[in-house]
Parts: sequence; structure tokens; C-alpha cells
Amino acid sequence: MIIKKSISISCIVFLFFVFACKSAKVNGEGVLDHKMTTKQIIKNNKKSSSKFKTLSGRVKIGLIEENKSQSYSLSLRMEKDKTIWMSKLGIVKAIITPNRVAFYNKLDNTYFDGDFAFLSDLLGTELNFYKVQSLLLGAPIFELNEKDYSASIHEKSYLLTPKKQQELFELFLLFNPIHFKMNSQQITQENEGRHLEINYKTYQNVEEEIFPETIQVNALEHKKSLIINLEMKNIELNKNINFPFKIPSDFEAIEF
Repeated sequence: MIIKKSISISCIVFLFFVFACKSAKVNGEGVLDHKMTTKQIIKNNKKSSSKFKTLSGRVKIGLIEENKSQSYSLSLRMEKDKTIWMSKLGIVKAIITPNRVAFYNKLDNTYFDGDFAFLSDLLGTELNFYKVQSLLLGAPIFELNEKDYSASIHEKSYLLTPKKQQELFELFLLFNPIHFKMNSQQITQENEGRHLEINYKTYQNVEEEIFPETIQVNALEHKKSLIINLEMKNIELNKNINFPFKIPSDFEAIEF
């Protein structure tokens, strides 16, 4: 039996995110160099790329939608470029790989097992595993090529914008002048009345790698708004971890 449900924003968020060494906060504003070129910004950003093999920790998610709020605390495990796994006390589990998006919920005995196609259709832009991974790691969700972008300074960040904005959306990428990970990623689909803004509020240093600590996602569609606050904590790197995930045979499929 297939259960049909409408797409809820909270379900989308779960698919994205429902996803011990001490960490140190990374503070300070850095000094902006007005002569910094597009090539230098991209080069510095690539140097800042995460080099871990595995990651484990917790992510606290707060949702504010139409004056209603709710929060979740989830276990998070990652094998870089291969798997993102999330669990809420073993009751709700999700797994994301380059070819698969799946989750199940023991509270109502339902599951979803598919790919990124329906989410891409919903958002009007291609979505894949690597963009979700980049979002969580403070990396740009679009490929950077110096020939395609222009550099400038916006307030306390380096700003890259496409020399020719896409027909379907406009893109703005703001880079931190200290470690060159993202300060903000902004996508506007004017014709659809959509605006997505991903702001990285604070970063943390874990075993000499820089990771987001607090992320705020602001999603606007016409007059409807959603705010997602993410807090990543208790991060450990390169431990032996596994990704237990098996959909019970008697659960019912959800079709979106």
C-alpha cells in the first residue's frame, strides 16, 4: 500500500538534515583586501575544503514556520562524499547517498525510499548529495570557476556573483575573510517568488578543521516563510562509525 502525502516543509528539512574532542569557536572579522581577485578567493576557498574521512556529532534543528516552532535533536554521521546518516533515538532514521534518499518513521510505520528528483522538482533547481554535504560543511553549493564569477566586497565578506546570472535564478556567494568558508549563500527565483538564504553565523575549529557551528536557513516563497536554525556540536572526526539502516518489511511507503 502506498500512502500519498503532500510535501511538508518539515519533511523536506528532515531529508536535508535529519541529517570527544573539544571544539573552539572561530571568531573575528578578518581584514578585507580590496585587491583580492576572483581567482584568489576561489583558491583560498578550495584550501579550506574539509579533509576528514568520517564525522560524528549531533545537530539541533529549530523550525519556525507561520509563527509555529518546533525543535529536534539528532545524531549525525558522515562519510565524506559517500553517506550522510541521521537518527532520532532510533525511532526516525534517514540516510542520504549520491544515489539514494531514504527515511523511515517507527511512530507511524511509514518510509520513503527514492532519490533527489522530487526535491529538485519542488525547489526548481537541481539538488544532489554533494550540495547537501556542502551546505552542512560551509562550502559553496555551486561549482566555482573564476571565468564565470566577478569578485567584490559586501560589508564584511568577499562577494562572488556570476558574470551572467542564470535565467531561472540569481546567485550570491559571500565568503569569510578569515578562513574563506561561506558567510552566506543566497538564491533568488524572482519569477517563482522564492528566496533561499543560508547564513553561517559561527564556525568552530575541530582538530584543525573549520566547521559551521550555527547555521540559519531563511526560505521565502511568496508570503510564506520558514526559518531553520541548525546547531552542530560534539563533532568528532575519523572515528570508526557505521550507518545502520534497514526499512522494516511491514512499513508502508510514502509517495510525494
